[in-house]
Amino acid sequence: MEEHKHEDRDSHEDSHKDSHKEERTVTISESEYLKLKDEAQQLQDKVLRLQADFENTRKRLEKDKQEFVKFANEGIIIELLNILDDLERTVDLADSNTADWPAFLKGVEMILAHLYDMLKVHGIKPIEAQGKIFDPHFHEALMQTENKDLPEHTVVEELQKGYLLNDRVIRTSKVKVSKK
Repeated sequence: MEEHKHEDRDSHEDSHKDSHKEERTVTISESEYLKLKDEAQQLQDKVLRLQADFENTRKRLEKDKQEFVKFANEGIIIELLNILDDLERTVDLADSNTADWPAFLKGVEMILAHLYDMLKVHGIKPIEAQGKIFDPHFHEALMQTENKDLPEHTVVEELQKGYLLNDRVIRTSKVKVSKK
């Protein structure tokens, strides 16, 4: 048993010595030293260049992002400008003394169709409301009206259309809802 204690103490002293080892000096030739110093300088230069490249890339990406956000809607705006041109021509026709009202109405209907087509291409579609059961996710009830012929909470009238953008509500339908 004494031997066991002695062995444990010796191993403890050895591990204690290992943790307090003195630094040793290594001797190398001057040419090896200069070679290592040159390599260290080259690596430091490379790190600095990489940091500069990274910073330049970060700044360029930030600038590209700002440009993208600034001009992201350019395509939609161009389409809207074409519709605006059609609308201005229609108003000019209405202002003239030779206005052909059926032609004017047809022009407005064509402009509306063009606008709806453009919205559809960009993922915008109207929310179906009339005759549907009120859903607070899609509808906003502005009024209630008594109606014994319809189930309670049925949309009786759509006061303002609601729209979805890629199946996400961007504007709820403003509606009048039935109550018993």
